[in-house]
Amino acid sequence: MTSSPRLVEVDILIIGAGPTGLFAAYYAGFRGHRVGVVDSLPELGGQITAMYPEKQILDVAGFPSVKGRDLVAGLVAQAATAEPTYLLDRTATQLTSTDDGVVVGLDDGTEVHAGAVLITAGIGKFSPRPLPAQGDWLGRGLEFFVPSFAPYADKDVVIVGGGDSAFDWAVHLEPVAASVTLVHRRDAFRAHERTVQQVRDSSVEIITKAEVSALNGPAGDEGSVESVDITVGGETTTRPCQAVVAALGFIADLGPLQQWGIEVVKRHVVVNPAMQTNLPRVFAAGDITEYAGKVRLIAVGFGEAATAVNNATVAIDPGAKVFPGHSSEGP
Repeated sequence: MTSSPRLVEVDILIIGAGPTGLFAAYYAGFRGHRVGVVDSLPELGGQITAMYPEKQILDVAGFPSVKGRDLVAGLVAQAATAEPTYLLDRTATQLTSTDDGVVVGLDDGTEVHAGAVLITAGIGKFSPRPLPAQGDWLGRGLEFFVPSFAPYADKDVVIVGGGDSAFDWAVHLEPVAASVTLVHRRDAFRAHERTVQQVRDSSVEIITKAEVSALNGPAGDEGSVESVDITVGGETTTRPCQAVVAALGFIADLGPLQQWGIEVVKRHVVVNPAMQTNLPRVFAAGDITEYAGKVRLIAVGFGEAATAVNNATVAIDPGAKVFPGHSSEGP
């Protein structure tokens, strides 16, 4: 990865280094562009790297099943062919259109001059919703993410939540942990039906219409969770627990992007069929986009990235063709 000078000049600047952004970087290189990629996280891979690198992803074309970290590694290797300039651990704060391009200011003072900008920022900056009973137990038995399964070996684990992350982690931790209990405040779940059934068919205990009302253990910075209180219908029971995973969802924040004049609906950027926003030379792809019939899948983001890059190419060079031919056709 290259370090950033004060001024960076590229043909296409990609804002967001998740799967869609990494594939866009490769594809922009395929179209012959100089590519820059900026991301507020210090590592490539976006939410996958930050939240579920060990998760098996089942809906990427060509892979019956692929671990999150392996998918990211493949995308990084593919993007490397474009020799992108990575601007990590910094945030795009300003965007200004010029007669022949776009100027983007970063929070470290770097100024990027680009022929076009492609926003692939997913849900933007995200922070986990806190567990009401978490107290000061974060990092002492309570976590929001499960980047590795090994620390949970032979532990009694309680997972709080009813969405995809909660059920995914229940599936993967069940063969590793001594026991897994999933606690949810309702008896309906937001997770994929197939995963819910997989958990129901496992040894995971599911407790609904319940809440983790307290985490217990030795006081002091060195102490770790030893048990939790679970309240159901006003009655509270205490059970052994050495690890709690709070999977209660995330608070998304598009941050400075909302001040750029881009049309946004419910934290998503509105695009047309060319993946173009209402701003000239500014495109978007992936989970951040909104249009009629939008489906938020990694596989969809890949296609949107190619569409965006090809149309950005024409915006940069009106003499270029939107369709470049198939990559398999060779030179």
